[in-house]
Amino acid sequence: MFFIVSKIAEFLAMPTHLLLFVGAMGVALSFTRHRRAGSALSGGAIVMLLILGFSPLTALLVVPLEARFPAPPDDAPAPDGIIVLGGSVDENLSGRRNTVTIADAAERLTAPIALKRKYPNARLVFTGGTAMLRGSQYTEAGTVRKFWGEIGLDQGDILYEDKSRNTFENAVFTRDLVQPKPGERWLLVTSAMHMPRSVGIFRKAGFPVVAYPVDYRTAGDLASWSLPRHASKTFVLAEFAAHEWAGLVAYRLTGKTDTLFPAP
Repeated sequence: MFFIVSKIAEFLAMPTHLLLFVGAMGVALSFTRHRRAGSALSGGAIVMLLILGFSPLTALLVVPLEARFPAPPDDAPAPDGIIVLGGSVDENLSGRRNTVTIADAAERLTAPIALKRKYPNARLVFTGGTAMLRGSQYTEAGTVRKFWGEIGLDQGDILYEDKSRNTFENAVFTRDLVQPKPGERWLLVTSAMHMPRSVGIFRKAGFPVVAYPVDYRTAGDLASWSLPRHASKTFVLAEFAAHEWAGLVAYRLTGKTDTLFPAP
């Protein structure tokens, strides 16, 4: 039930979706006796879209998320295992086209290649089923297995968890799959923006992990912000950031993390 509700709420509350809905409502009201209210709604929606697309607001939302967990130093001890979260491939399109379609966050797939070659004795686990609300016969794990196999990374020693639909299930199902022992050091590879929520969920599941953030979207400070060339990219970034902040609140309220904003 949590998965279904979260997907519906995510669709309705995405900043661009919400502002478009509000703007459309304003246009509709402008043809009624509530003309002034309609004009205010549609005008306000346009102003907010402009702010979202062409102001530092989006960077202000993203920077704290990406800065929360720094990458481990180069001389850190070798890990016992490496966990890679899904969210980088379009499993449905990949399956239907019989190819590998990387939808976003490609570093989630490329960074583990270098890590596995650097730490050949570390166990590598990919976790990801399908996040589609109606389900799918294809999985992210199946697509990634194909990708890593084609480039020669998978020599039969990689584990794939293909049932999880969200980060909470990533943590629980992966924990049950690998059964980590006390004192083991496991790296968690996911997007820097997604790392605070992910680490909090794994901790709550009783699986301590070391953050290995990838897929950075900002330079790490507001001073480097500049006017974007394409507002559409900023809108996408704003939706990712809104998804993470809302997720932090929702997962804390439902007891899936112990703190609102997990820290190292």
